[in-house]
Amino acid sequence: MLTDDFGREVTGVRVSLTDRCNFDCVYCHNEGLGDTRGPMDPQDDEMETDDVVRFLEVAAEFDVDAVKFTGGEPMLRQDLEEIIARTPDQMEVSLTTNGTFLPGRAEDLVEAGLERVNVSQDALDPEDFAAVTKSGAYEKVLEGVDAALEAGLDPVKLNMVVFEHTAGYVPEMVDHVAENDGLQLQLIEYMPELTGKPEWNVDIERVHGWLEEQADEVEHREMHDRKRYWIAADDAERSSSENAGRGMVEIVDPVENPTFCANCHRVRVTHEGYLKGCLNRNDDLKSMGEMTKPEIREAFREVVANRVPYYGEYMIRNGDGEWELNDEYLDLPA
Repeated sequence: MLTDDFGREVTGVRVSLTDRCNFDCVYCHNEGLGDTRGPMDPQDDEMETDDVVRFLEVAAEFDVDAVKFTGGEPMLRQDLEEIIARTPDQMEVSLTTNGTFLPGRAEDLVEAGLERVNVSQDALDPEDFAAVTKSGAYEKVLEGVDAALEAGLDPVKLNMVVFEHTAGYVPEMVDHVAENDGLQLQLIEYMPELTGKPEWNVDIERVHGWLEEQADEVEHREMHDRKRYWIAADDAERSSSENAGRGMVEIVDPVENPTFCANCHRVRVTHEGYLKGCLNRNDDLKSMGEMTKPEIREAFREVVANRVPYYGEYMIRNGDGEWELNDEYLDLPA
């Protein structure tokens, strides 16, 4: 297993299969690359099936035990089932999707080896959903969630980015997962540095405070310094049985969070085949060459060796307590 200079073992990879998407979410940062999405048709710059599998085989050599496939919308790849089926057996396989293509494909994905799925869902009202996603596919997303549950993907985790446009919908989403078995909610802190809209930011600590007031139980996860909130449905009886009538809500809050960065064990791969050591950085992209295994091994070792925590190393606090770029990295090539 590869370990960087800060003692962090790389145990997982997050692989973008395309930057194409059938949604146009206003908060999209495309895995930290910026909103670079291209046409809906397959593009020549996307990694081919064999490229993706070859990389995963090399990652498995370094004892990486988990892969999450992302995009864009990864289900626009018609070879997704094949990629999952050819993923090394030691790897847990998960998927982040907008859910619109899960009806009709969820069973095949599970049969291929998919174990977990996150579905982006930012509101429970079609008009509000359309305003955020620029899509009229609200009902299709709900069908996708149902299809995932029916295929045995339990729990299904709903992803909701919390910012000015969605913060008011948080209580309704919390009730929704508490009242529906098999659903969990992941509230994701909005990252203004990646989207260029700082005016949309909200105080995530207020969301933490509200959830703490609602929760029967608060679980602190040392990994990434996250908290999980277990919340009972309004019409559910309090029960000592495990999670009966309760929903799990977790907040992912990486912004200005050195603990989050200090516990990051994941390397990313762009749809074009570049290794990426940090979501927030694009000055550390490393090409995997022509995707031969020796080239991939070399690139993987180099990107892990060059990883630094974004907050606390790459970004440090100045004398005024504000975050600024560490002088050590000012002369790095863009």
